[in-house]
Amino acid sequence: MTTPNTERALRLTVFVGESDGWHHRPVYTEIVHRAHKAGLSGASVFRGIEGFGASSMIHTQRLLSLSEDLPVAVVIVDAEERIRAFLPIVEELVADGGLVVLDSCEVVHYGDDRERNR
Repeated sequence: MTTPNTERALRLTVFVGESDGWHHRPVYTEIVHRAHKAGLSGASVFRGIEGFGASSMIHTQRLLSLSEDLPVAVVIVDAEERIRAFLPIVEELVADGGLVVLDSCEVVHYGDDRERNR
């Protein structure tokens, strides 16, 4: 059995509304493209099915109350220094609203370095 390689990392989670925009583009798309350009390890966008934020308005995808502004979370995990260097970009993009959360985490890698570096 292979022993997994582990390393400390920082998880950046950015919560925005699905309809939040940045120059005619969704904010979550802009974050992902800028993370890619910055050379971060990866980014994933998760669409929520229900939630509320600072406005206290509940947004849901239930049939009787379809929302066009569902919650969206962008998650990026990388080395702490790389995430912290990316924060000013995120702050610029969510200046009009959004929540930014940082969590220390441990990344578990299975397989060899070639698989991780594709």
